[in-house]
Amino acid sequence: MNRSLGLAAYRAFSRRQPYSASTQHPERPQGELIWAHATNEQRYSALCDLSLRLRIMRPELYLLITIEQARFDPPPAPQNGCDHIVSLESDHPGTAQAFIEHWQPDLCLWTGGDLMPNLLAAASKVELPMILLDVGETDFPARRYNWFPDLTGPSLAQFDTILVNTDATAQMIRNVGVPNTHIRVATRLRSCGTPPLCSDDELAEVTAELAGRPVWLAAHVTEAEFDAVLDAHRAALRLLHRLVLVLVVHADADAEALKRGISARNMRSVDWDTGDVVDDNTQIILSRDADNFGLWYRLAPLTFMANSLSPEANGNSPLDAAALGSAILYGSHVAGHMETYARLAAAGAARTVHDGESLGSAVVQLAAPDHAATMALAGWKVVTEGAHMTDELVDMILDRLDGAGADHAPT
Repeated sequence: MNRSLGLAAYRAFSRRQPYSASTQHPERPQGELIWAHATNEQRYSALCDLSLRLRIMRPELYLLITIEQARFDPPPAPQNGCDHIVSLESDHPGTAQAFIEHWQPDLCLWTGGDLMPNLLAAASKVELPMILLDVGETDFPARRYNWFPDLTGPSLAQFDTILVNTDATAQMIRNVGVPNTHIRVATRLRSCGTPPLCSDDELAEVTAELAGRPVWLAAHVTEAEFDAVLDAHRAALRLLHRLVLVLVVHADADAEALKRGISARNMRSVDWDTGDVVDDNTQIILSRDADNFGLWYRLAPLTFMANSLSPEANGNSPLDAAALGSAILYGSHVAGHMETYARLAAAGAARTVHDGESLGSAVVQLAAPDHAATMALAGWKVVTEGAHMTDELVDMILDRLDGAGADHAPT
């Protein structure tokens, strides 16, 4: 059976699957829209990072993420850069066509395998530029229905460019009939972070106010972690009397409850957000404003990434902190960013803590500048591993958008 007959057989069979109308989708935004498909949590985070990089060049760019819900448990948490998440429930031909007609994307980025032939065919029919990236040898499992012809080759042929991780993967794709000119060997798609900016004048001012005192940061602290962080700081103060904790609470946390906990421990704090002045007696700088992370990551050589100690926690990305020279401590509940923490830990850039006692001990140990600096250097190397690939992708995507004359507006 040839490829066209094989695709026809697949389309006939897939019409038996549930049909999902595009009216469930929100209105398509005006302007350029990139459709990116994520096949796991790590690729989802990396695509969001890529979107943030692209927006430096094209601030009005909109990124639509699609996923197969069954591959994400729990569903991916919203991240900066990813504007909307759509779950693709089936590869029904009607659903595929309705999706393309509704969103009218300017470019498709598909990560890994799990190819959906009807959806890719619908995209190809409207001559949508398509890039397949981060493809490895394990991304194409055995066929579910052996009586179908293998549609891997026809599906891969829809892509203009295919970025694979190894020479062996490149050969495998050549073997199913994809021209060698469409295939490139590239590094893995990795999250690399987009470090927040900071005013040089403000950084110099706060550095002068602290007058050389050692500083550590607890970022995204939830209410369930208040006691652990405060107990860790109090324990560390017994050995490091001039130590300052910058504590930034999680968006949903009750800062007033935290202030009561600080008072109960007889520690002295200032509220950064209300303009309190840091002085020699300050032991804790309290903030609720995530916009200041660019300042705190640069100021603190050691960061505890909170939202990670309690079982219901999901973690936050440590890449911005690592990119700005901070060693990383974290709890064991970081399911949303497990692969990133594993990379940092393997490189010696991050260390796990389990409670307030182990956090306090780690803070004391890493307050020695040489220890934190060694971890910070290792973290910077991990972050830059993915930066080169991301920069190449940004250039490739912008070239495709410009080549398509992408002042796309939905009709």
